[in-house]
Amino acid sequence: MSSLQLLWFFLIGLLFAVFFLLEGFDYGVGMSLRFLAKDEQECDSLIQTIGPHWDGNEVWLITAGGAMFASFPYWYASLFSGFYILLFLILFGLIIRGVSFEFRTHVDTRKGRKLWEVTLFTGSLMAPFLFGMMFTDMVKGMPIDAQGNLSASVGDYINLFSIVGGVAVALLCLLHGLNYIRLSTLGALRQRAQKLAKLLYPVLFVGLVVYAALLLFQTDFFTARPVSSWTLLILIVLASVVATYGAYADKEWLSFIASGGTLILLVALLFNGLFPRVMVATNPAHSILIKNASSSEYTLKIMTIVACILVPIVIVYTVWSYFVFNKRVTTKKVVE
Repeated sequence: MSSLQLLWFFLIGLLFAVFFLLEGFDYGVGMSLRFLAKDEQECDSLIQTIGPHWDGNEVWLITAGGAMFASFPYWYASLFSGFYILLFLILFGLIIRGVSFEFRTHVDTRKGRKLWEVTLFTGSLMAPFLFGMMFTDMVKGMPIDAQGNLSASVGDYINLFSIVGGVAVALLCLLHGLNYIRLSTLGALRQRAQKLAKLLYPVLFVGLVVYAALLLFQTDFFTARPVSSWTLLILIVLASVVATYGAYADKEWLSFIASGGTLILLVALLFNGLFPRVMVATNPAHSILIKNASSSEYTLKIMTIVACILVPIVIVYTVWSYFVFNKRVTTKKVVE
């Protein structure tokens, strides 16, 4: 395995981590519409907190997919063909979520706006839940043949482990969104977000225990890479403890940073377990390895140069946009 192959495996993991960090709270805000907003103005306020950012945050997912296609084409081919249905459903969730922002503003009736609020909630729930299922299935192992073709049954995609993984990711995104709402709003919405976060964090710890147990018995994480896997798992629990303390102690930034850190650490745990593979097969001899899945060294060199030029520009623009729209949203400021 070359240093460039290792670098791009790390960068793809980093891109997915940034995606879940930023888009995670967008999904959480979308899900929170059904739990926090009491009237149309409060719905407007919640949507306004992510309005300037949600589409920019999704760029990180496109970038991760594009980087995978260019740097690890065999990984891309196996993953996107083998998980075609799950990825199609994720895309459907992203589409109905994306159009709901625009269509809701052009509907004259309250009933019509309510419909698009439901689609926003549905799409915001579908995407993280299905991503959680897909990544969990990836590390659990799938029936892959010697040519890298994935031929799975329904039970390979939908099982206890994948469902728990989907619920865990969706719940983490919801809590991350609630912490973002606490940072971005004032008044009743902020108080309700804090109250709901206090209720959900104990549920999260139960979910983490179940997920860790399934990870222990259904993957090779703790036999192949015991030190790094246990370290990352402990850090996930500690980050969740810090986020819980922030919720109960009314420390908004602490909760938000810790919940974002939990999502980053979860991605790190999954990619750590994948290494040195990119796809885990139920037959270990058929697992797709980093060294066999990548593009040529020349391609990786060109991609590295392009990334060094473009990624800093994207980061600067992202930071600038959050700086410009950093004021808290209040319901009374929303104009119908």
